[in-house]
Amino acid sequence: MATLASPPRARTRTTAIPAYIWCSVIAVTSAMIGAHWDISWHRSIGRDTFWTPAHIAIYLCGVLAGIACGYLILSTTFNEHSPQRDASVKMWGFRGPLGAFISAWGGVAMLTSAPFDDWWHNAYGLDVKIVSPPHVVLILGILAVQLGTLILILGAMNRAVGRLKHRLDTLFLYVGAMIVILLTVMTMEYTYRAVLHGAEVYLIISLTIPIVLAAISRASTNRWACTIVTGIYTAFLLGMEWILPLFPAQPKLGPVLHPVTHFVPPEFPLLLIVPAVVLDLLWRKLTDQTRWVQAVVAGTAFLAVFLAVEWPFADFLMSPAARNWFFGSIYFDYLTSPDTDLFQNRFEPSVSGLGFWSRIAWACVGSIVMTRIGLAWGEWMKRVRR
Repeated sequence: MATLASPPRARTRTTAIPAYIWCSVIAVTSAMIGAHWDISWHRSIGRDTFWTPAHIAIYLCGVLAGIACGYLILSTTFNEHSPQRDASVKMWGFRGPLGAFISAWGGVAMLTSAPFDDWWHNAYGLDVKIVSPPHVVLILGILAVQLGTLILILGAMNRAVGRLKHRLDTLFLYVGAMIVILLTVMTMEYTYRAVLHGAEVYLIISLTIPIVLAAISRASTNRWACTIVTGIYTAFLLGMEWILPLFPAQPKLGPVLHPVTHFVPPEFPLLLIVPAVVLDLLWRKLTDQTRWVQAVVAGTAFLAVFLAVEWPFADFLMSPAARNWFFGSIYFDYLTSPDTDLFQNRFEPSVSGLGFWSRIAWACVGSIVMTRIGLAWGEWMKRVRR
């Protein structure tokens, strides 16, 4: 395989973003819209035919990624005059950008998961958990498409200059936000408002979000990278929360423990944007420090600020003031029993005292380690040319 950091013969000065990058960005967007739509479908209607619009939106990601990246690899391999040939790696006798190989694999994994998921539902019925075996394959495929798209953009961005570099950097931040959204989908069952006074949710967030924010911030040229990424995440989740309930839906499966007349949306987004702003401010003050010092300061600050803002906001989400369409504390799926803590607007029991603070300490360690890994990943991404 060719060295990723090897520069091509010349930098491009065009301002046009390649069509394969646009196709890949559309693919990851379709997957995230489809994922939230599909979860809402299950919460509002229940198990339905495989060919729901939500499922089609998800698997459209695999189709688009497979076609776009497959064509890019084949055209680069068999066309000696391809403009991508100097900015490609060689793998299994084929040539193409590294990101194209990763996205193509992700697309194949996604499409492979489709019959597996359909068989799983036919054999076992409605999923009890989001992270079921076929969904794990699907999630890994989506993540591969997202990472492949990220590297496709990086290869072009690190070779570009001027206006094109700025435009590609914007798309880079957007795809980074899609990765954050995917991670919050994977952890959705462990981060809803009734558990926000437990230590586990802060441990989970510390092990998933800092690595992405640190990496994207380090590889991007935008000084507000973390803020933009979490801002896009927040806007996307709010859009899902406000738009989905506008459409009618009713359960097709029983038991119906709570009457539903419209699609049930995701909960109000986590306040990740607040610690993200703090990180963007901190990076500027830590430029002369070692990577580990940066990781310790930034990782600790991320957890401390997130805990400081999310804990009292969780109290608000449980209060009557949040029971409206804006904050979304009025929505429950049809399987929500009136006896549950969530329905009664109570926090679920969790460990307290020494047990709580020991888990918070582990969350702090996790946040530091993930930030350090993210910084290393970001430094690597700054060198990607192919």
